[in-house]
Amino acid sequence: MARTITLKTRHGESVAFDDTIVGSGAMKDVYFTPDRSYVIGFFREHQSPAARERLRVICEDYREGIFSQIGGAYWRDLFCWPTGVVEYEGRVGVVVPAYAPHFFFTHGSANNDMLGIKGREKEGKWFASANNQARFLDPRERGHWLNYLRICIRIARAVRRLHAAGLAHSDLSYKNVLVDPCTGNACIIDLDGLVVPGKYPPEVVGTPDFIAPEVVMTAHLPRDSADRRLPCIATDRHALAVLIYMYLLYRHPLRGGKVHDPDPIRDETLSMGERALFVEHAKDLSNRIRVADARPTELPWVDTERMPYTLTGPYLTPLFERAFTAGLRDPGSRPSAEDWEFALVRTADLIQPCANRDCPQGWFVFDNRRAPHCPFCGTPYPGPLPVLNFYSSRQGDSFRPDDQRLLVYTNQSLFEWHVNRHVTPNERLTEAQKTRVGYFVFHHGAWWFVNERLPHCRDLSAGREIAVGERVALRDGLQLLLSREAGGRLALVQLAGTMP
Repeated sequence: MARTITLKTRHGESVAFDDTIVGSGAMKDVYFTPDRSYVIGFFREHQSPAARERLRVICEDYREGIFSQIGGAYWRDLFCWPTGVVEYEGRVGVVVPAYAPHFFFTHGSANNDMLGIKGREKEGKWFASANNQARFLDPRERGHWLNYLRICIRIARAVRRLHAAGLAHSDLSYKNVLVDPCTGNACIIDLDGLVVPGKYPPEVVGTPDFIAPEVVMTAHLPRDSADRRLPCIATDRHALAVLIYMYLLYRHPLRGGKVHDPDPIRDETLSMGERALFVEHAKDLSNRIRVADARPTELPWVDTERMPYTLTGPYLTPLFERAFTAGLRDPGSRPSAEDWEFALVRTADLIQPCANRDCPQGWFVFDNRRAPHCPFCGTPYPGPLPVLNFYSSRQGDSFRPDDQRLLVYTNQSLFEWHVNRHVTPNERLTEAQKTRVGYFVFHHGAWWFVNERLPHCRDLSAGREIAVGERVALRDGLQLLLSREAGGRLALVQLAGTMP
């Protein structure tokens, strides 16, 4: 029978654990607290004074700095942040909140859970490739494309917050991010090894598939060499781009068909390092994925002609190009986490539900440049589709385009961040700002906007107020004033798409 042992953290809080190992990683053995709300991970190896000080700073100083700020409570769901340091029988341990229930598999894997993953945590690796999803996961665990977009938003937002604090994860990968495509949630884990540039160096170089090319290229050099490149914020940016690409397109951006050396180890080093090449490079086609060699479970995702990265829309496309062309050689060219967050949020406003109820992805980014259709199942969009193009006030009645638009579908919501350019959808939103201000519906052959909370909404085309509780039909060319406040927006309605 397990014993319950009570300890005190370095800053005096009592914590108990049952002395039965419930899991082991590369460096730690993990034990549950009696109520299973926390775990304690004890390091197997001796921790130097510098390592102990790093743990203290992460658990106390940086944790306080992130969670005590405005919006700090938001991060509790996005980070599994260690809360304290303990010591028992000469071993150092970190106290960490247990994972939320939705980060554990409910249905297990395919074929009667042949992998035994039911009840285990949802490491991102199970969801980041078409092959893993098709071969191993119960369909009820796979989620849909809109939730993968939400997952990417949360990961980018969390990485942005780490970098704003001057921290780098150093091992950002699908092994250290838990995801739940059923709800769109994500959580970054293994934060006890965070890198503080110039103070606390990285303990690992990263996980294969996510290590930046400059780190791979210099891995053979002594660790103290001036030419050796180690994990930092710039390498996190590479890993973040790879994660987003894989979660939205279910393939790796650098693993194509090009062979650089007959020696597999040398070939791996070159393809991920010195000779890294985007599989969808516009001019150099030599690393295209060989569709003829693909497994059936990898199709159609590895077919980059059928499923190009451009299906992610106008905001993400240029970021992928930066990350996997110039950014492979020049770390300073890589998009920041904030760049990704901004583009992902705006992409979410371009999403449409697929008209095919059996579509495996369920949602797609609407593209009106050619006959609109779902790129995942080929179903045409049965237009017309109202698109709100946003303009915001700068001086008086002068409105300028914001390069932002919202595509309408039944029960689509309008929020404060659509109404005013000074409101940003992030951790600083108030509860009032999280409540929708209006919604859209298709009723009796027409599209309508229903005003729920906008006191100064006005149909400028007809010169009339749209009072709270009233509705207005969406027609091509309609000018809808949403707010008269500074930064308030005007929405110009365009009817896109074609009738079937």
